[in-house]
Amino acid sequence: MPALMPTEFRGHVKWLGRVINTQETLRSETLQSAMLTFSGIEGECHGGLTRPACVRTEAQYPQGTEIRNVRQLSILSQEELDAIARDMGMPDIDPAWLGASMVIAGIPDFSHIPPSSRLQVQSGASIVVDMENRPCIYPGREIEKDRPGLGPKFKPAAKNRRGVTAWVEREGSVSVGDTLRLHIPDQPVWQMLGEARGQNPAF
Repeated sequence: MPALMPTEFRGHVKWLGRVINTQETLRSETLQSAMLTFSGIEGECHGGLTRPACVRTEAQYPQGTEIRNVRQLSILSQEELDAIARDMGMPDIDPAWLGASMVIAGIPDFSHIPPSSRLQVQSGASIVVDMENRPCIYPGREIEKDRPGLGPKFKPAAKNRRGVTAWVEREGSVSVGDTLRLHIPDQPVWQMLGEARGQNPAF
């Protein structure tokens, strides 16, 4: 029996981008199409089959440890970006400020789709969701450059709306306007999840 269940939830690609060099800027450059390879989007500085462990995995590995790269892509929801903008008192959010790889519309509560879900593109390319992304201060700094006084509002407004990190399982192309179908793991929520969270109050 298949472990992954196709759903009728579909997202539509509204925006694509890539970050060239985070040492210079977090901002993405806008793309109309991209080739998704096993290393991620070509030219993306977050690409590669492996990456150095960072603050997001500090409970598991010392920073700098070479680990599998499941953070090749940063995917956001247009609906959640609109909600962030409203809470910040802005007309809209430029995905480039957030170092986004992709923005999609049409999947409700997108930041909380199950880990290991797949997003399959018309071309056959398939993206695996690692987990919910967490907001940090860096996008706020980019926003502050263009919208002085509003940057610090980003992190609280983006809580539970920061999208997901993901990696490429099957290569293929993706373009603005494409449709992605959501496939989810066909399993129940772990019954000990609440207890495990209670064992780590710092999280």
